[in-house]
Amino acid sequence: MKRIIVRLLLLCICTSIFGGCTSTLNIDAGKTYNYEDVEDVLIRFHVIANSDTEEDQNLKLKVRDKVIEYMYPYLKESSSLEESRNIIISKEVEVEGLALKVIKENGYGYSVKTELSRENFPEKAYGNIILPQGEYEAFRVIIGNGEGKNWWCVMFPPLCFIDVTKGQVQEQESENQLDEQIEQSKETEKIEMSKKEDAEDEAPKVKFKIVEIFKNIFD
Repeated sequence: MKRIIVRLLLLCICTSIFGGCTSTLNIDAGKTYNYEDVEDVLIRFHVIANSDTEEDQNLKLKVRDKVIEYMYPYLKESSSLEESRNIIISKEVEVEGLALKVIKENGYGYSVKTELSRENFPEKAYGNIILPQGEYEAFRVIIGNGEGKNWWCVMFPPLCFIDVTKGQVQEQESENQLDEQIEQSKETEKIEMSKKEDAEDEAPKVKFKIVEIFKNIFD
């Protein structure tokens, strides 16, 4: 009888615990975007540690903080993806030098590689914004062998640059920035599609006009 009571108590405890976990997981964590809407309107920031040792992981965070501190003044006023991309490219050498300085000051001799490329990212939440898994354009800072766990955020719109010291983002402002970029991207796509359709409609007219000219000449 005692065994039955104990088992029932354990069952109730487990049900309570897992029920609580399930409830937590089902809480609406924020606004989830469709990958098709955000795949070409973001530039993410990716810092990869030399290894997974505690020392290398701590060094990665120090490099991250310095790079964000340096880049934020340049990127915070950027109004477009192209402008941000140009800023990043123009500052790439400086970022590499800054990272090397941080590494040396902390007693390491690792190399640093920076690159702007498209990389695969898992689903990630930034405040009330949830970005789906997928391939995104990213500015990468690779420390040493680049075999450790990485850290990432979003450079444009600057979701991770709002308050680097507290690791917070201004949620509504960030969401508004992202929504604005998505709308601009859709509008640009509509304009390009319209131009393409106009060009396709114009082609038969040009061909017909040429035929008409030759016909008039020979007639």
